[in-house]
Amino acid sequence: MANSAQSSYTEDNIRSLDWKEHIRMRPGMYIGKLGDGQAADDGIYVLLKEITDNCIDEHAMGFGKSVRINIKDGEVKIRDYGRGIPLGKVVDVVSKINTGGKYDSRAFKKSVGLNGVGAKAVNALSTEFIVESYREGEVKRAIFSRGELIDDQERQKSEERNGTLISFRPDPEVFKSFAYRMEHVERLLWNYAYLNTSLALYLNGEKFKSDFGLKDLLENDLDNSPRYPIIHLVGEDIEVAVAHTDAYGEDYQSFVNGQFTPQGGTHQSAFREAYVRVVRDFFGKDYDAADIRGGILAAFAVKVEEPVFESQTKTKLGSSEMGPGQPTLKSFVYDFLKRELDNYLHRNPESAQLLQARILQSERERKDLAGIKKLARERAKKSSVHNKKLRDCRLHFGDKKERNVESTLFITEGDSASGSITKARDVQTQAVFSLKGKPLNCYGLTKKVVYENEEFNLLQAALNIEDGLDNLRYNNVVIATDADVDGMHIRLLLITFFLQFFPDLVKRGHLYVLQTPLFRVRNKKDTKYCYSETEKQIALRDLGAKSEITRFKGLGEISPDEFRFFIGDDIRLDPVVIGKESRIKEMMTFFMGKNTPDRQNFIIENLRVEKDLVDQ
Repeated sequence: MANSAQSSYTEDNIRSLDWKEHIRMRPGMYIGKLGDGQAADDGIYVLLKEITDNCIDEHAMGFGKSVRINIKDGEVKIRDYGRGIPLGKVVDVVSKINTGGKYDSRAFKKSVGLNGVGAKAVNALSTEFIVESYREGEVKRAIFSRGELIDDQERQKSEERNGTLISFRPDPEVFKSFAYRMEHVERLLWNYAYLNTSLALYLNGEKFKSDFGLKDLLENDLDNSPRYPIIHLVGEDIEVAVAHTDAYGEDYQSFVNGQFTPQGGTHQSAFREAYVRVVRDFFGKDYDAADIRGGILAAFAVKVEEPVFESQTKTKLGSSEMGPGQPTLKSFVYDFLKRELDNYLHRNPESAQLLQARILQSERERKDLAGIKKLARERAKKSSVHNKKLRDCRLHFGDKKERNVESTLFITEGDSASGSITKARDVQTQAVFSLKGKPLNCYGLTKKVVYENEEFNLLQAALNIEDGLDNLRYNNVVIATDADVDGMHIRLLLITFFLQFFPDLVKRGHLYVLQTPLFRVRNKKDTKYCYSETEKQIALRDLGAKSEITRFKGLGEISPDEFRFFIGDDIRLDPVVIGKESRIKEMMTFFMGKNTPDRQNFIIENLRVEKDLVDQ
């Protein structure tokens, strides 16, 4: 029988949290994962987006043609030139849950945020939050700290243009060692620019503006020349840009009411299905859906009333209708494409012929691979039972995955490294895939090699990405190799594999490189792990110059007990990021193509850094 003191349940056990306490105690409910800024979906970018979304909604209603954002030393300032928050409600709007203008559908019919939480979450999770509303010659200013009102200033006269200025500094107690990475911020602002061609955004003075919307987005994302000119279709509440390349897989960027939805949702499913139906009807052929969509690169945006997302971070749409009492998304998207895409293909027969040629190419490749794929699947299924390459996590036992739970696959090389990580990992959410030696350099090879090469075949099966990312089994795919020349080479070979055959896995921010410490510095009382020479010098200063220094030369030298510090809450991951100015084909040609003097110089320079570290 349970101890009565432990099982007591009285009025004293019941506690009510105010709005800011609840947000700070359960931040994941409001902004998703926290992170330190390395990944594009880390919490500090959600804070930035929540405030900027309000500016975008004002612009969409016809108020304000520019938004200015400044980020310096961890502080964010966002200024719009909309109507400004009604001065008598400034404090309420940023500090009272379920308070805002977006509940009134007359004012915000197709806004992004509908639940009155965004600005409040930013307020509660910031050490300093300042809101200033400029309206009709007056300004109202209020200052908060971690959601607590510090200074509620009286209205004053102002000559500033109407609008709102919000400044905030994310709380380091919540976002540990955070830093904004400008490439993630820039990508966010470009998405806003593509979807709002009449809006100019400024980041620390740099201008972000698009003239041709999603067509510009696709042109900036193209790694290779498209098989035909980009098809750009615009209608009321819908915009589509589509092309085909020689790349493998399908690549989509979808948006709802200006909100990027990296996990897709009902609107993206509606587009994929409608596109296939329209193309089949146009050519009068029952082409396989995979052949029609093979190599597709598409951007797709819709505006719906009162959208329902599957989480507060709004990364996946759950709505099935365009709005209350309106058509379904499926019928709306199909009717639009049936009319506009069909008309376009009739008016542009050369593009139609090139599209059909790409479909027929996919069909030939699929049929050529059919026998090999069948044998590869059987081999992968048999291997998953008998070998130990994949040590799965409990989250995936039985090939099932709980929704909204982060999971990670570490790809390691060598028995000692994989053994240490396996013993130290969180068996609930972290899995380990062990490589046998260096993987094949697959640069320039066809997808046939994925099925013929045992390592690649089993890795593809472990990730479950043969048919795209819809069934990706792990949110985070982490390359964990030694920080030496061989480890760097394996890292490049794996990145090449993903870029060659599954580029969308990289573009969608799923691929990372694990940082592990280079040094351990310890005295009799304390131990510090250091990831650079600079950190080592700081540790020596703190612990004393006579401290013991250990240089880790490989992952296998780090014990499982120590590994727990590096793959737990304080894990350091470097995302593999393809910047706006980067081209995948050019990158792979440089790193993995035939030897060039430029690459030789690059390797020599990086070997010198490694040699310097080893000699210390």
